[in-house]
Amino acid sequence: MRAPNPDAQISAGHIPADLIPAGSDPRTVVVVHVHPQQRSFVGPLVLVLAGAFGVGAVVWVTAAVLLQLAQVAATVAASAPAVGGGLTIALKVRRTR
Repeated sequence: MRAPNPDAQISAGHIPADLIPAGSDPRTVVVVHVHPQQRSFVGPLVLVLAGAFGVGAVVWVTAAVLLQLAQVAATVAASAPAVGGGLTIALKVRRTR
Protein backbone atom coordinates (compact mmCIF):
# COMPACT_ATOMS: atom_id res chain seq x y z
CA MET A 1 0.00 0.00 0.00
CA ARG A 2 1.26 3.48 -0.83
CA ALA A 3 2.10 6.01 1.84
CA PRO A 4 -0.55 8.74 2.09
CA ASN A 5 0.29 12.10 0.54
CA PRO A 6 0.37 14.81 3.27
CA ASP A 7 -0.75 17.51 0.84
CA ALA A 8 -3.72 15.39 -0.24
CA GLN A 9 -4.63 14.80 3.40
CA ILE A 10 -4.56 18.52 4.17
CA SER A 11 -6.56 19.31 1.03
CA ALA A 12 -9.16 16.78 2.13
CA GLY A 13 -9.46 18.47 5.53
CA HIS A 14 -7.51 15.88 7.53
CA ILE A 15 -4.87 17.32 9.84
CA PRO A 16 -1.82 15.08 10.37
CA ALA A 17 -0.94 14.63 14.05
CA ASP A 18 2.54 16.11 13.61
CA LEU A 19 1.02 19.45 12.55
CA ILE A 20 -1.05 19.79 15.72
CA PRO A 21 0.83 21.75 18.42
CA ALA A 22 1.29 20.00 21.75
CA GLY A 23 -1.37 20.84 24.33
CA SER A 24 -3.94 22.19 21.87
CA ASP A 25 -7.39 20.83 21.13
CA PRO A 26 -7.36 19.08 17.70
CA ARG A 27 -10.92 20.31 17.08
CA THR A 28 -9.81 23.94 17.17
CA VAL A 29 -6.70 23.61 15.00
CA VAL A 30 -6.99 25.08 11.52
CA VAL A 31 -4.28 24.43 8.96
CA VAL A 32 -4.04 27.16 6.37
CA HIS A 33 -2.27 26.25 3.17
CA VAL A 34 -1.59 28.66 0.37
CA HIS A 35 -2.50 27.74 -3.17
CA PRO A 36 0.31 27.99 -5.69
CA GLN A 37 0.46 31.25 -7.57
CA GLN A 38 -1.41 31.62 -10.81
CA ARG A 39 0.69 30.83 -13.84
CA SER A 40 1.89 33.92 -15.63
CA PHE A 41 1.46 33.92 -19.39
CA VAL A 42 3.54 37.06 -19.92
CA GLY A 43 6.75 35.18 -20.81
CA PRO A 44 5.26 32.87 -23.45
CA LEU A 45 3.15 35.73 -24.85
CA VAL A 46 6.18 37.99 -25.23
CA LEU A 47 8.08 35.12 -26.86
CA VAL A 48 5.30 34.52 -29.41
CA LEU A 49 5.01 38.24 -30.18
CA ALA A 50 8.77 38.57 -30.59
CA GLY A 51 8.81 35.58 -32.94
CA ALA A 52 5.94 36.98 -35.00
CA PHE A 53 7.63 40.38 -35.16
CA GLY A 54 10.89 38.73 -36.24
CA VAL A 55 9.22 36.75 -39.01
CA GLY A 56 7.39 39.86 -40.19
CA ALA A 57 10.64 41.84 -40.22
CA VAL A 58 12.40 39.15 -42.27
CA VAL A 59 9.55 39.05 -44.80
CA TRP A 60 9.51 42.85 -45.02
CA VAL A 61 13.27 43.15 -45.54
CA THR A 62 13.24 40.34 -48.11
CA ALA A 63 10.42 42.01 -50.04
CA ALA A 64 12.24 45.36 -49.93
CA VAL A 65 15.44 43.77 -51.28
CA LEU A 66 13.59 41.96 -54.07
CA LEU A 67 11.71 45.11 -55.06
CA GLN A 68 14.97 47.06 -55.08
CA LEU A 69 16.56 44.44 -57.33
CA ALA A 70 13.54 44.54 -59.64
CA GLN A 71 13.82 48.33 -59.83
CA VAL A 72 17.52 48.14 -60.70
CA ALA A 73 16.85 45.47 -63.33
CA ALA A 74 14.07 47.57 -64.86
CA THR A 75 16.32 50.63 -64.95
CA VAL A 76 19.12 48.69 -66.62
CA ALA A 77 16.72 47.11 -69.14
CA ALA A 78 15.22 50.51 -69.99
CA SER A 79 18.61 52.18 -70.50
CA ALA A 80 20.32 49.33 -72.40
CA PRO A 81 18.98 50.14 -75.93
CA ALA A 82 19.95 53.81 -75.58
CA VAL A 83 23.51 53.01 -74.54
CA GLY A 84 24.58 50.23 -76.85
CA GLY A 85 21.70 49.84 -79.27
CA GLY A 86 20.85 46.40 -77.90
CA LEU A 87 22.79 43.29 -77.09
CA THR A 88 25.36 41.79 -79.39
CA ILE A 89 26.56 38.23 -79.21
CA ALA A 90 29.96 37.45 -80.67
CA LEU A 91 31.01 33.89 -81.37
CA LYS A 92 34.57 32.87 -82.15
CA VAL A 93 34.64 30.13 -84.72
CA ARG A 94 37.81 28.26 -85.60
CA ARG A 95 38.58 28.15 -89.32
CA THR A 96 39.29 24.76 -90.79
CA ARG A 97 41.51 24.28 -93.92
